[in-house]
Amino acid sequence: MRGREGGIGAISGGEGEHRPIIGPSPAPAPATVHGGRNTESSSGGAAGVGAGAEKCTDARVCKESERKVLLEFKHSLQAMDLSGKDALSSWEGENCCLWLGVKCNSLSGYVEMLDFSFQYWVVAGTISPSLLKLHHLTSLNFNRNDFNGSLIPEFFGSFKNLKLLDLSNANFRGPIPSLLGNLSMLETLRLGGNGGDVTFRHNFKKMYSVGKLEWLSHLSCLKEVDLSFTNLSNANDWSQIINHLPLLQKLYLRDCDLPSITSSSVSLTNSSTSPITLDLSDNNLPSFSIYPWLFNVSNNLLSLNLSNNQLKGPIPEAFGNMKAIQQLYLSHNLLNGSISKCIGQLSNLEVLLLAGNSFDGDVLSEAHFSNLIYLKELDLSYTSLTLKFNSGWIPPFQLNQIKLRSCKLGPHFPDWIRTQVGIQTPYLDTRFVDYLDVSASGISDSLAYWFWDSSYSSMYINMSFNQISGTFPNNSIRIKLLDLSSNNFSGPLPHFSLLGDMGTINLSKNRFTGSVSPICNITNEGVLTLIDLSNNLFSGVVPDCFESFQSLTALNLGDNSFSGSLPSSLGSLTSLEMLSLRGNEFLGELPSSLQNCTKLKFLDLSDNELSGEIPIWIGQRLSSLVFLSLQGNQFRGRIPHQLCGLKYLQILDLSVNKISGTIPPCLNNFTSMAKKVSLDRRIEHHILYNGLVWIFQVRYVDEALLTWKGTKQSYPQLGLLLAIDLSSNKLTGEIPEELNSLQELVALNLSRNFFSGKVLQKIGHLMKLEVLDLSRNKFSGNIPTSLSKLTFLSTLDFSYNYLSGKIPPSTRLQSFDPSSFSHNRGLCGPPISPNCSVVEPPPRKPAVGGEEDSDEFMKWFYTGMGLGFAVGFRGFCSVVFFKRSWRHSYYRYLDNAKDWVYVTFVLLKARVVRRIKALSTRCD
Repeated sequence: MRGREGGIGAISGGEGEHRPIIGPSPAPAPATVHGGRNTESSSGGAAGVGAGAEKCTDARVCKESERKVLLEFKHSLQAMDLSGKDALSSWEGENCCLWLGVKCNSLSGYVEMLDFSFQYWVVAGTISPSLLKLHHLTSLNFNRNDFNGSLIPEFFGSFKNLKLLDLSNANFRGPIPSLLGNLSMLETLRLGGNGGDVTFRHNFKKMYSVGKLEWLSHLSCLKEVDLSFTNLSNANDWSQIINHLPLLQKLYLRDCDLPSITSSSVSLTNSSTSPITLDLSDNNLPSFSIYPWLFNVSNNLLSLNLSNNQLKGPIPEAFGNMKAIQQLYLSHNLLNGSISKCIGQLSNLEVLLLAGNSFDGDVLSEAHFSNLIYLKELDLSYTSLTLKFNSGWIPPFQLNQIKLRSCKLGPHFPDWIRTQVGIQTPYLDTRFVDYLDVSASGISDSLAYWFWDSSYSSMYINMSFNQISGTFPNNSIRIKLLDLSSNNFSGPLPHFSLLGDMGTINLSKNRFTGSVSPICNITNEGVLTLIDLSNNLFSGVVPDCFESFQSLTALNLGDNSFSGSLPSSLGSLTSLEMLSLRGNEFLGELPSSLQNCTKLKFLDLSDNELSGEIPIWIGQRLSSLVFLSLQGNQFRGRIPHQLCGLKYLQILDLSVNKISGTIPPCLNNFTSMAKKVSLDRRIEHHILYNGLVWIFQVRYVDEALLTWKGTKQSYPQLGLLLAIDLSSNKLTGEIPEELNSLQELVALNLSRNFFSGKVLQKIGHLMKLEVLDLSRNKFSGNIPTSLSKLTFLSTLDFSYNYLSGKIPPSTRLQSFDPSSFSHNRGLCGPPISPNCSVVEPPPRKPAVGGEEDSDEFMKWFYTGMGLGFAVGFRGFCSVVFFKRSWRHSYYRYLDNAKDWVYVTFVLLKARVVRRIKALSTRCD
């Protein structure tokens, strides 16, 4: 049996991704335990290699000569366990057959096996040629160690009796020595990174390179070959060589850049009874190349992995002839059309993975699964398949892993899953699903009452991106990995009990309410690695109980209604890489204990009521920061020059505070902004669970929330955005020239401050700039001509300054809206005027605050006048209405005034008439 293919549950503040990354690896043979460690035994003629330090009471004392060889070998190595202690400290005493990792022949006492593949230690250093003196050595296993990219020693080709050689995942590099072709007795050869561990840890895409594989044809006893992650792009003979290994049973060639198979290679030459395990995944092999060669041996196949190739069209009917097949991996190809019901006739099938293909519109019914009675793992993620089963259907199988992300399951929660997630009776053992993923599957239903009662032992549950409603039960929820994000769940938090040695909880983007104090009661909290409770309706004070969460790498409590000061116990989270508390009502100063979180890469404290000065220890102690946002708080004082020590910083947002003083000139120390370096496109936290059978990985992606091109939006692609936002503060002085050196900067916002002086003349050196906002300051002088070089510039704002002169002629600059240059009366030329023939001189500079402040004063002046008149008139009317004597007096006054006005008008009229008549008589 092969191991299972793992998967990813990725959460990026609401966005999920689930795809296989590790893939199948050789299954462990029956394990034996020595010294408290589980190890794998080898295959072929070396059965029992993993026995390690088996203490056989009937074994003879080892040979003194071989004991000395082992001690010499030990001196060339560095072996360390998880605590940092010497893992070979047990190598002492006379009987070397009892040493950890050593196994002797129980009759002769000769050393036959060396096994250093233990899970809880790492061996490094140099492998001494003295091992050649162990003439009876049949098995050598260095799997899962770290030899720092050194070459495979050529003297390995001189172990004439060797039956097993395992150098997989041991960080060897370079060409594979052809002298290995001398190991004529070899039955098992493992050189690849078959579990993906080393390539993940060291980013070595291809550890080995090989020209021709002719040397492999001399190893006629081979039963298992693993060359995964080896560059075989020049090995055009690979298929012919494989055809001439008559005893071959297992072949792993994952991600080897395999050339297409030639027409002369038509089949493998194994005997009709030999089982075949074949892994050709991640090779971009086309259908026409692999299918003819493959179907000639289809009757023998037990496990077939063709994932991540270039297979196209419908699944061939010939797959239905693979009657013995137990594991079929066809994930992530451009397969399409309908899935044939012949798949349902593969009665021995245990694993079926079709994820990431294009079966859009196809409908699966009970007929596709009618005979799959042994099916344990089903992955149809990202296929857009519709699963339509009759109500009350009971599947013939009992699944351990259900992966149906982005399939069409809704609107109701699938009833058939109830038969899979667990049954407990007095007569039956509990059955449960290790992995359940029905995320983004169109479910808009309340969660069935039976779910939490029956899934109490599940490892991984992902129901994100649906419209599922419901509340948690009162009883404890037992879980390892839980993702209910982006749904309609409500109610208070339950009591969580974490299983195993790790746990993650993501309840973001729901409607949970109340306090988060239940997190203090999480059982086994020391293994919790992720908590995301963001975008809910939680309130109250965050409890000060984080001392026990030593493994926590990401904590997101953003966008709730938390209040009070930040708990000082946050400083106990020494493994923390991500902390987001944005969008709450936290107040007070930052606790100094936060400086103990030295692994922080992402720190978002925006949109709160935090106050005080920006602590200098942020730049001194949190030197790994990539994202820092203190936006929308009440921070005051100057920008500490110690922030310049954050050389990995990609986004700095200090906007909307009360920060004063000048910009520190040392900002050119932001290496990520100043130099073209390799940047992580995302800030990710990989949480790997490697169980006895399954490999799970949760990938949590930090999302930045920032103002981008005038709107506030979420931005997960941090490596593509390098930004500085100091807007809406009280900063003064000129822009330091050192800012010109930040040549990778994409966005610069200095608006709404009191900056003065000229705009940087060499600002055109910031060739990557897309956003530049210097509006509402006191900049004067001309717009630099170098600005016309910024071909990527899409957002520009110079408004409300004292700029003058002609706008530099540039198709790019003249394409901006005139409002980008408004309220600079000394500017002329397109796009604000046709030419500069008549230029109105710049006005006299108003008092501090600028023209905007003057306009603001007049606005409030007239507003005050209106309010004063309204209040005075209402007061007068009120007095007249309620005071009778005043009212009568007022009316009498009005009557007298009216009479006076009337009499005065009549007398004036009569006087005017007399004068006109007198003037007329005089003229006559």
